[in-house]
Amino acid sequence: MGITFMQERLQKIIAHSGVASRRRAEELIIDGSVTVNGQVVRELGTKADPEKDAIKVMGKLIHLPQRNTYIVLNKPVGYITSMSDPEGRPVVTELLKGVKARVYPVGRLDYDTEGLLIMTDDGGLANSMMHPSHEVSKTYLVKVKGVLEDKEIEKLQKGIKLDDGMTAPAGVKRLKKADANSWIELTIHEGRYHQVKRMMERVGHSVIKLVRVRYGSIELGNVPPGTFRYLTNEEVKILKGR
Repeated sequence: MGITFMQERLQKIIAHSGVASRRRAEELIIDGSVTVNGQVVRELGTKADPEKDAIKVMGKLIHLPQRNTYIVLNKPVGYITSMSDPEGRPVVTELLKGVKARVYPVGRLDYDTEGLLIMTDDGGLANSMMHPSHEVSKTYLVKVKGVLEDKEIEKLQKGIKLDDGMTAPAGVKRLKKADANSWIELTIHEGRYHQVKRMMERVGHSVIKLVRVRYGSIELGNVPPGTFRYLTNEEVKILKGR
């Protein structure tokens, strides 16, 4: 979902501006009450670009509500979740080629953590998603050293005592295991510093690889590492609880 508008039917543009319903907009067009760049338009099939064209309804210029930008980035290892870095390390915004909006990360991923990072210029939504009271779930694929035993999984599910207090119960699924390591899917609702790594270390397993695959209702899907996609209108509505 980008920030640029394409040419759209006039009645749709007028309805989106909030001036009139689409049916009423059609009546206004037929009545000659709509101009585009100073020219009266009476054809219902006429299209215009609301970013470039001056559209007036009954002599008044219409303005569309500002559209925000919502992006899912598949962050690779080796990028800082920040707008800039004083040490000169690569930052996630460098991966957003062609994005004109000044978007910010929703939360963060560590330098050596991969996966889903939502970025937006919608400050209200970002603050809502990050607020602890909303308990937005975050799901990770975690590769750890050694074989994770059932009793260790049970500890993670019940909550782990860390230096900054008990963690909330986590969702844990064993995915696959080998002699030297294990893969699990871990879902948490908190956002503490290095939380997943500290939880795993507390049960005796260091993290080899960490990939976030879901944030709230948004899934990473098949977005290749280092690339991004725009959220759909439907995804944004779900995030906003509409």
